[in-house]
Amino acid sequence: MLSSKEVAIAATKALSSKKGVELRLLRIEDVSTLADYFLICTGTSSTHVKTLCDFAEVTLEELGEKMLGREGHRGNTWELLDFGCLVIHVFTDEARKFYDLERLWSDAETVSLDDILSEEER
Repeated sequence: MLSSKEVAIAATKALSSKKGVELRLLRIEDVSTLADYFLICTGTSSTHVKTLCDFAEVTLEELGEKMLGREGHRGNTWELLDFGCLVIHVFTDEARKFYDLERLWSDAETVSLDDILSEEER
């Protein structure tokens, strides 16, 4: 069984490999009981948002992580994948700016992606 950090890292790498934009990993376990981590990502279109979510779902389920729920909003402008310890939010650029989760969760610790992703992936 993977730790919540390992789940978050695997999801981050999966979204990066499919060209997710502006990945941000927030450790929220000290400020919320919702999950240990939020992973926020931008897709370049509604189709890209769906592709990113589908790939993250398959990747984590292949690692033995069961998805608890998946919610879509307004024609794939925002999708949420709940894996219990990790909640993945994938937005179009406009929706991400509108909801501004980074501001809402500003008390959370931002996890550096330097050790997770290579320079080319960031």
